[in-house]
This record gives sequence, C-alpha cells and structure tokens, in this order.
Amino acid sequence: MSNPIRNIFSIPELKKRVLFTLAMLAVFRIGGHIPTPGINGKALAAFFKQVQGSFLGLVDLFSGGNLSQMTIFALGVMPYISAAIIMELLVVVSPYIERLSKEGEYGRKKITEYTRYGTVLICVIQSLGIATMLESMSAGGMRVVMFPGWGFRLLTVLTLTTGSIFLMWLGEQITEKGIGNGISLLIFAGIIKRFPAQFKRVYQQVVDGEVSIISLILFVVLLVAIIGIVVFVERAYRRIPIQYAKRVVGRRVYGGQSTHLPIKVNTGGVIPIIFASSIVTIPTAFQGLANKYKWFAEIARQLSWGMPLYNLLYFIGIIFFTYFYVSIIFNPQDVADNVRKYGGFIPGIRPGKPTADYIDRVLSRLTFVGAIYLALVAIIPEFMIFGFKVGALPWIGPSLERIMPDWVVSGLGIQFFFGGTSLLIVVGVAMDTLQQIEAQLVMRNYDGFIKGVRVRGRR
Repeated sequence: MSNPIRNIFSIPELKKRVLFTLAMLAVFRIGGHIPTPGINGKALAAFFKQVQGSFLGLVDLFSGGNLSQMTIFALGVMPYISAAIIMELLVVVSPYIERLSKEGEYGRKKITEYTRYGTVLICVIQSLGIATMLESMSAGGMRVVMFPGWGFRLLTVLTLTTGSIFLMWLGEQITEKGIGNGISLLIFAGIIKRFPAQFKRVYQQVVDGEVSIISLILFVVLLVAIIGIVVFVERAYRRIPIQYAKRVVGRRVYGGQSTHLPIKVNTGGVIPIIFASSIVTIPTAFQGLANKYKWFAEIARQLSWGMPLYNLLYFIGIIFFTYFYVSIIFNPQDVADNVRKYGGFIPGIRPGKPTADYIDRVLSRLTFVGAIYLALVAIIPEFMIFGFKVGALPWIGPSLERIMPDWVVSGLGIQFFFGGTSLLIVVGVAMDTLQQIEAQLVMRNYDGFIKGVRVRGRR
C-alpha cells in the first residue's frame, strides 16, 4: 500500500485534491464541536439515549452525531438530501422540471439552484420545529433549553440554517476541487468518527466479562460477511447487450460496434431504507399521545426498535419504497428511445415498445433482488445487536421466547451499533472514493491500489 500512497502524493494535482478534501473534512469536524447557544448538553444527551430508535436517531446519523450534541451542524446535510429527492420526484410530476432535466448544462444549473432554495426552506422549517421541540424536552429533571422563548427559537433557526447551508457549500467544494462525492464524504466522515469510541466500548465489555470471546468472534465474522455481501451486490449489475447498426456518412462508416446497457442490482441505493425508517418511526415521535391514550402507547411500543411489528413493517416498507423509487428514477421508455435514436437495438428484440418492455421486465426482476438485499442488510445488523423480541408476539410469543436461544431473543449483547443505512453508506462511499483515486492514478500511468484488479464503484 505504501507505493500507491506515494504515487498519490507524487501527482501534484491529485495531491492538491486529496489535501483539500482532508482540510474540508477537518473544518467539518471542528464545526461539530461548536454548540448551539442556550442548550443544556447533559439533558440533551440523556434525552437522545431515549429516542435512539426513532426518526431523530436517523437524522442524527446523517448529521454525524451533531444533532444529539446540538452543534451548529445539527441539521447536517439531511435538508439538502431531502431537497434533492424532492426535485427527483418533481421530474416525474412537473412537466417544467422534466424539461429542465433534459436541457443539458443549463437545466442542471437551474435544478441545482432550485435544490438550494428548497434546502433553505427545509432548514428553516426543521430548525424551527427542533427549537420548539427542545423547549418542551426534559430528561433527568433537567430542561434541555435553559431560556425558552422566541429569542431562542430565532437564534436556533439562524444558527442551524447557516450551518446546514455551509455544509452544503462545503460538500460542493469537495466535489469540484477535491476528490468528488462531497456530500457523501461528509456523511461518511460523520459516521466513521463514532467508530473509535465504539471499539473502545466493546473492548471494555470484553475486559469486564460482559461479552464472551465466542460472541465477539461470531459478531466479527458476521460483520465481515455482511460487508462482503454489500461489496459484492453494490458492484453487481446486469449487462443488456446493445448492437449499433453501421451508418455511412460521406466516406466514413459509423457504428457497427457492440456495447451493453448496465443496470445495477441495487438501483435504489440507500434511499428506500431512509423512506421506510421515516414512515415506521412516525408513531414514536408523538410521545404526548402515547402518554394520553393507552392504545396509542401500545402501538408505539410495538413499533419500537427490535419489536416484531417494527421489523415486519420495516421489511415490507423497504421493498415497497425500492420499487417506488426505482420507478421514478429509471424510465425504460426513455432508455429505449435513446437507444433507438442512436441506431442501437437489443439483439432479438424489436426497437421501440418491445425494447422498453424488455428493459422494464429485467429491471423489475433486478429490483426484487435489490429490495430483498436492502431489507436484509437493514434488518440483520439490528437483529445481531438487539435480538428479535419474539415475546411481544400475541398468543405464541411467550412460548417461542422460552424455547429460543438467548442470543436470538436479546442479541449478542455487544454495544457496537452499525445499522444497515450506515453500513451501505460507509461501504459505498469508500468504493466510490477508491474508484476515483484509482482512475486518476491509472490515467497518469501510475499503479493503482490493487495490482491487476480494477476497483469498480457503484456507478
């Protein structure tokens, strides 16, 4: 590995990009230690321990833990991601946005401009909601907000909105002047910064005898196996052969070559997991109704982390949103029209609607495999850590709990949390970043990271 690292810093342009990226990530980490004024940090930390499995926990993941510490980067890049997803949905709904998406560089700039405006609007709404929620929160007899009122709310809106917009700018700078994937790298850095503390916690558990060596070995083996499966599936795609007919223009002959249309197995990425998590954890956000109505409290309990109903709805929700999101971002008819426009065809398939139907049929089968893969990746890590609370099942629950092993019911007991969302982000961003650095090295006739093997990313 020393030779590829030396090659990176021997290329002036690549060295400059890597150092710029590291500097921007350092700025991101420094901002993660600047707290929002007027917050009681101890009460806030105690409160977030109670809502680890709620939607707030998911938002805290994408903010890199800044929300649970209520720093100036508490909103993270989640508003930008939400605005970008909304713009993707509007491409299907709004004819104007659809026209912009097909107008090349001008359309891309306009969509980026609208995405930024949407990010500001979402930041203002979310920060005002967070400020109002913080005023009503307390933990351990301590109030989270020391001086509630409109002064605190306006200051929180200004601070969090500015911080999120700065992160959006920071991500764009990394994309343009760094090694790329700016927004993804910020999320990646926010996730992996928790790993040292979690490794230390696991080590302390082993030393104190809370976790056996066998459980630790089983945990590591399962973790490595899941990461291997994620890498394999994220690199997997179906190649649909495309043949281009020969065209004679003047004295030159164009076309005649064979290529392929790659369709990824996991076309939806991590977005379906985010959608499903947001929907399933909605009841846990209405704690006031749970305190008032017993029936709502029971629903909130059944939809808490690790409960059978939560896992079932989470699994079904990921499959549903995978099909939903893929149907929005991938239009087989447009692909078939583009192939026909440039004189291409799929061998054995007629151009036009038959080609679109064939691509749609292949896409549907791949989406099913990708949806099952996403659901399993999201469920298995949580099952390993927290177990499967079969005792909550009606009628047969207590009987099943008595006959099942303890590690199935309560998990492995290791306090090292890695959800399916964080796992997909970390592995996917790492693969994309290595691919871009590899391409820079190979383009300049330098050895890559892995001799004799090309690093393939998700795209």
